[in-house]
Amino acid sequence: MDLHRFLQAKITGLSARLSRLARIDNAFVGLRPQDMPYAPSPRHFQAANSRLARVEQRIRARFTPLRQDWDRRSPQRVLTDIALVERELDRARRLFGMFYEVFAQRGTSYGPALAAHDAIAEDCYQAIRQAAPRIFDAPLLKPVCYMEHGYSPATMRRGVQLSRLLGEPNPFPLIRIPWDRDQPWQSVFLHEVAHNLQADLGIWQENRQAVLRRIMGSSRDAFLASVYGRWHKEIFADLAAILLGGPAAAWGMADFLAHPQPRTMTYRPGGAHPTAYLRVYLLAEMLRRLDFGRDATRLLRVWQGLYRANAGHRIPAPLMTSAPRLIPEVVDEIAFQTRRNLAQRALVDIIPFRREDEAAIREGARQLAAAHEAALPPRHLVSAAHYALEAGRIAPQRLAQCVIGQLTSRNGRAAGARPPLRLAA
Repeated sequence: MDLHRFLQAKITGLSARLSRLARIDNAFVGLRPQDMPYAPSPRHFQAANSRLARVEQRIRARFTPLRQDWDRRSPQRVLTDIALVERELDRARRLFGMFYEVFAQRGTSYGPALAAHDAIAEDCYQAIRQAAPRIFDAPLLKPVCYMEHGYSPATMRRGVQLSRLLGEPNPFPLIRIPWDRDQPWQSVFLHEVAHNLQADLGIWQENRQAVLRRIMGSSRDAFLASVYGRWHKEIFADLAAILLGGPAAAWGMADFLAHPQPRTMTYRPGGAHPTAYLRVYLLAEMLRRLDFGRDATRLLRVWQGLYRANAGHRIPAPLMTSAPRLIPEVVDEIAFQTRRNLAQRALVDIIPFRREDEAAIREGARQLAAAHEAALPPRHLVSAAHYALEAGRIAPQRLAQCVIGQLTSRNGRAAGARPPLRLAA
């Protein structure tokens, strides 16, 4: 009788937890009416709840037969069946926790900055839709940004199975912003958005294979081909960031990559990121190909003033000696060669950036330095803010407030009086 009661109590306790994590809305995460301009869209809440509902169905499918005839099973079988329910509950708990943490941040002082970064990310997608209509098969939920610890921004792409969610796929892109990098002039943010663009455009494998073929055809060196094959995603994101933000994005990435010489000039075997020293040469080559030769020269002059190869480095000799020849080929292959999944267009065709864009960004920077609104697309505001900060005529905090206010006010006007999302009980 004691064993029967014990198992019955355990199952009863389990039943009380089944629907605790089944749905989420703005009220549940503590968003107030004044927070709604900064909240993710109702479609994001719906996507989250759809994913939670599917997990709840799996929980119910496991629990219903257990509740009906558990007393006719052996105790060990009952414990195993309970563990299977617990496994799905753990999946729901992790999903719910992720959504809760991401959505609830919009009710904090970080809400406006996060909404501003959402607007920048959405504009990067709009830039492609304008230049290459119908390139995306269907409407896509825009990336959602959130704050977390970590040195650099990072992204979790749409549909990727996440280990933190026990293999559950991610319903929409999530971009992590470190707590101290919420200012809207961080060019590395454009790099993270570009990772999502590459995934949603479906050119991961096509790009990698093209890079491998190009390097093998040029160098006949399997080591060099394997290295650039590993680096292709990060190089793509760097080059796309320049197309999204112009030369300021290259300067911002160089700022992010500038560390003491031992770190910058050390090759990491098996790493996905290009060695920082060579990475800036890739950025400069992209600027040169886009007809921003003066910026390319200035960037390399600064970089070579910081780092001298003859002062010692830990980069394999084949990488160093081949770089002047292979870097132009890699940039050409990734950014200027056509792709089947881009309808026989190149990256520079679907994210065009021209000298008139740079001129508008420079003018926008002057407006921002005077704390005035700049009439620029959100992705170009990142670069204008970078130049305004560099000019030193406006305090960083004032500049951040100006840009974030401009981006969130646009978002509010576009969304209108968006009603709060509330779910029926």
